[in-house]
Amino acid sequence: MIGLNLGSKVAVLQTTGMDEGSGEDKIVVKGLSKIFNAHHPEKILSLLKQGMGKEDILSETGATVGLYDIDFSVKKGELFVLMGLSGSGKSTLERCINRLIEPTSGQILIDGADVLKMTSDELRYFRKIKISMVFQNFALLPNKTVLDNVVFGLEVQGIPKDERYEAGMRVIELVGLKGYESMKPAELSGGMKQRVGLARALATDTDIILMDEAFSALDPLIRRDMQDELLEIQGRMHKTIIFVTHDLDEALRLGDRIALMNNGQIVQIGTAEEILTNPADDYVLRFIEGVDRGKVLTCQNIMKKALLTVTVGQGLRTALVLMKDASLSTIPVVDRSNVFQGLLDADDALRGIKEGKTKIMEVANIDIQTVLPDTAVEFLIPILIVTNYPIPVLNEERKLKGLIVPGMVISALNATGGVN
Repeated sequence: MIGLNLGSKVAVLQTTGMDEGSGEDKIVVKGLSKIFNAHHPEKILSLLKQGMGKEDILSETGATVGLYDIDFSVKKGELFVLMGLSGSGKSTLERCINRLIEPTSGQILIDGADVLKMTSDELRYFRKIKISMVFQNFALLPNKTVLDNVVFGLEVQGIPKDERYEAGMRVIELVGLKGYESMKPAELSGGMKQRVGLARALATDTDIILMDEAFSALDPLIRRDMQDELLEIQGRMHKTIIFVTHDLDEALRLGDRIALMNNGQIVQIGTAEEILTNPADDYVLRFIEGVDRGKVLTCQNIMKKALLTVTVGQGLRTALVLMKDASLSTIPVVDRSNVFQGLLDADDALRGIKEGKTKIMEVANIDIQTVLPDTAVEFLIPILIVTNYPIPVLNEERKLKGLIVPGMVISALNATGGVN
């Protein structure tokens, strides 16, 4: 059955992929190594275990260490980025997952099945129905139309023509290529060709999509558009995606988590915020130098917990006593469910008392600019320019999660991160 052979685009999006936030491991890699140009790779692995470096092994044995002792897992529905400089091993690692490159040792478990133990027939079937790939150079068939390129994987699976064309047209519309289905690749721009490659991967409705430097050949504006397209599609379809890139900005923008690689090994795995705020070593620190932290860090990364609040039912005098004891000039006002109601300023409270007012909400400022926890820090600057109060951070239900003061924003933007 083709998951995309449904009655509407909405139905396609709702029935394909995973339930968001399941937390289930889809891919588990254990002790994975790949040695090139070695007659006895086990001897090379032994040298690596003894601490010999990659360059020394190359000069003494002629063998190239592609990967060594890789361990990581990818959650179901996660967009996981492999990032590193040229020669770091990221593309080799991705291609080992579907055995386009044969690993030397280790395990690759997908839904609990070890890919390295699959027979040739099992591997072919696995590649047809479980995993698809999008390449940097598009890999389109020049004599076929866009539609025929998109449904090529379904044709290989033996899906009837009418059925595969119907599925193909739905995915073509999904990636914004409707009207171009009869054109040949030579008639398309680079960005459109890459959309065809993405549509082909989506058409087979595989659980896993591998993307190897998929946007690297595109100019910056088209590349940004394709990143937006991928994020939008992923937000609806929740595929498990491993995305290879050498571009840090791209990795930070796309990845739910990022694995940073160097010399055939993973040196750090984490979210963009974790890597920026807590780099594992000097290599990672050098990698992240110059990153615009305001575009990556979010309010939840820099906010502080509101240790003291007042509720709408408390009086102004009580609020002033609490503020004086805590040395606060401003305090958040919430209801009994912690839903944000406004900010109370000490000077306003004193003025209110002199005017005979007793209730907090009679003087509290309710015209307050608030932000969500996932708001990028860069968006705080315009708010701070026109306000002189802490910025409340609220969740979707408007419950108070924390506060941001101007000094915290400046410190976050200027921080260079420390090394453990």
